[in-house]
Amino acid sequence: MAKVKVKQEEALSIKFSHQMAPGTQRVFDLYFYLPTEMGIGSHTFDEAEYYHSGILGRRSYYSKGLHLPLVQSRFASLNKRTSEEFRLYLNLFAYQFAVAIETDGKELHQKVEPGEFYPALDELCDVVTQLLKKFRRNEPNEPKLKSYFEHADNYLSWFCEQQLLKTLARSPRNNDYSDVKEKVLTLCRSENHYREKECKYNSMHTQLDANRISNKMLLLRRLIQQGVVLKEELKPLGVGLKKFVTGVATGLVMLVVSALIIKAQGFFNGLTMTLLLTLAVIYGFREIFKEDFRNAMWRFIQRGRPRWSRILRDTTTQIVVAKQLVWLEFMRSQDIPKVVSEIMKQRHSQNKVDSEVLHYRIATKVTNKSFEADYSEIQEQVNFSLVPFARHLERGKAKIYKESEGNISKESVERRYQVNLVAVLRDDKQQAEYARFKVTMNRSSIVEITESKLPDNVQPFRLESDDILPEKPNQPD
Repeated sequence: MAKVKVKQEEALSIKFSHQMAPGTQRVFDLYFYLPTEMGIGSHTFDEAEYYHSGILGRRSYYSKGLHLPLVQSRFASLNKRTSEEFRLYLNLFAYQFAVAIETDGKELHQKVEPGEFYPALDELCDVVTQLLKKFRRNEPNEPKLKSYFEHADNYLSWFCEQQLLKTLARSPRNNDYSDVKEKVLTLCRSENHYREKECKYNSMHTQLDANRISNKMLLLRRLIQQGVVLKEELKPLGVGLKKFVTGVATGLVMLVVSALIIKAQGFFNGLTMTLLLTLAVIYGFREIFKEDFRNAMWRFIQRGRPRWSRILRDTTTQIVVAKQLVWLEFMRSQDIPKVVSEIMKQRHSQNKVDSEVLHYRIATKVTNKSFEADYSEIQEQVNFSLVPFARHLERGKAKIYKESEGNISKESVERRYQVNLVAVLRDDKQQAEYARFKVTMNRSSIVEITESKLPDNVQPFRLESDDILPEKPNQPD
């Protein structure tokens, strides 16, 4: 089984996901090699702001596949399970179902060719239909358990309908696939009728008000996530140390300023206008350099230290499931690990451009105790948005001219940039494993992601992705 899954999310984002069992100690590193011509560096790009706005993480319990105990025959024996266990299994199935169709919908939006889009949409429609049937086949009879089931059924029916309609609204125009469109619309109409007429999950006022139905479904989503999505407690590190550095920097600057003032008073006799102007200049320089001096000291002391700590708790029992440390910083070339540097030396000479290296690391220590309700693993999904990178890029202004039979035509071309990305995965005390990608992007989208070859002495990690292309044999690296 692949240790890491990589997918392109939407136009300008990449998602990494992996699973961890109880007792796992894992360190996951990403090195973004950003060409200097992109204009991204420590002076123009705030790492903390990017972490909070451009990196989206989601951590939850995970069970392989959607064939969970909910749809297994043993789950039909409800008297052997408590209502809390029923709810946890129910929520796990519903949550993974919702995430799966959301992910498949995003992948469909990237397909622009009708020959690729509509067969994939037809397959998605069949999968949704089958899973909804399996889900409803196990409806309980007990009133308390039935209320949990109805909440999940109501949300899944609405969410599937919304995702299919959203995908169909963005579909490429083509009259050859009218049967697929009608099939999807029939399923959406059927779910709407099931939800509003047969089961009467929502009142007429809620159905007619988009705001009310949206807010209700948001509430149901939160109920489904109960016990599945882990509660996160994020804490910035080094707050006290930063205050100490600020105090030391201010003290050192004031020491120099005080020495200059004493020297100026000894040089000028009495309180003169020249002395006042000299003091004004000294205080002016203090204000100019105090902030820069403090920032330089803080960057030096902070280098290599984790920026945030995170505690993951079970939302039902409040038991700590895992602890994490997070790093995010621009690295100097001498601080980059030798193996990563060796991997980047494999590039073709024409691609060896100066780069700024943005390093992301997350170190996770999962508890040794078994998870609640016999969950086997936790899944971490981290989505990196490249939109903040794209804001620094130039728009393509060049034009290519062609001549044909005496006629000259011109075509505008886009400016593209190549970001190299090295991923490193290390479990416990095992040997580190590596992967390298080339991300070709412009201001509006990721054009292509390819996986590059590694040196023979470097251990690659198992990778799973339908979006990442293998490197062509004769393609310059």
